[in-house]
Amino acid sequence: MKRIFLGTLALALLISGCRAAPSIKAETNGAEAQMQREKMDFSDEKNTIYLAGGCFWGLEMLMQSIPGVIDAESGYANGTGKSDAKYSIITGGRTGFRETVKVTYDPDEVSLDALLLAYFYVIDPTVANRQGNDVGSQYQTGVYYTNDEAKETVERIAAIERGRSKRFEVEIGPLVNYYPAEEYHQNYLEKNPMGYCHIPRDEIELFSRLRIDPGDYAKPAAEAIRDKLTAEQYKVTQESGTETPFANEFWDKFEKGIYVDIVTGEPLFSSTDKFESGCGWPAFSKPIEGPSVVELEDNSHGMRRTEVRSRAGDSHLGHVFTGDPESPNGVRYCINSASLRFVPLARLEEEGYGYLSYLFE
Repeated sequence: MKRIFLGTLALALLISGCRAAPSIKAETNGAEAQMQREKMDFSDEKNTIYLAGGCFWGLEMLMQSIPGVIDAESGYANGTGKSDAKYSIITGGRTGFRETVKVTYDPDEVSLDALLLAYFYVIDPTVANRQGNDVGSQYQTGVYYTNDEAKETVERIAAIERGRSKRFEVEIGPLVNYYPAEEYHQNYLEKNPMGYCHIPRDEIELFSRLRIDPGDYAKPAAEAIRDKLTAEQYKVTQESGTETPFANEFWDKFEKGIYVDIVTGEPLFSSTDKFESGCGWPAFSKPIEGPSVVELEDNSHGMRRTEVRSRAGDSHLGHVFTGDPESPNGVRYCINSASLRFVPLARLEEEGYGYLSYLFE
């Protein structure tokens, strides 16, 4: 009888999984601040980052899909201690544990910048103690580092992301403790392809195909940016300005090549997606890779628009519109020339962009 009960309990956990206990009241930040946590030493860990992004099933699969990730493991981070690091206990909302994915990566194949920006692409940083349909303190988002080098990168990326949100609820800090989750949670979506996942499957597939690594195009210091840019480039990219239509460098240029962020050099758009538009600014039907640009709500100047910014450099680029009759797909990325630098096809290899030559095959 006991074996039957345990089997039924295990099945219930597999079925409910990350969606369990939505009615549990999360502990307050004050209560968590007073919580005693077992401390572990991670000082020897390199090339590892711990990401809490809601249900760990989906985030684990996302990270596993990214080329250069060696391993992604589901677990529990920064809670009370080992004795409480069990799914049946953490769902009670009183342990401080976060469902967390331990990501081990090869820095020669993928940067920490790329992993962090992929993480921020799929989470909602504006809510506390929930992601998607999952509610509870175990679903609180967080990025936890184990060494000073990772700390610098995490804090740099977090500062960019914080500036993009009216609210920023993601925990940023050192890893205090971590315990692997039960075996049935590991590779859950691989074992259960129809299982629940709060991250869209097309986004997971998207990140498995990306070639542009934002870590190669990190945002310079503010002083370096000011020294590098002209007055107009600075006004457009750093102060969200707009250049004059029909009197800018690229609005009517159609030479083969790519357009990169004037601040960082990150590839953004290709001439293969540029089309003639009566708007007076460079117009593209899509970016080279979707995640290389960030789209934000913009209600300035009495209008409701969608602003477009670069991923790594956070440069203001322009706006994106739908329903454009001149666009081959109805989408128009209306981009300021001052935010771009053009790299001709003949110079891609010389300037380090040879890996994007496939765009012109």
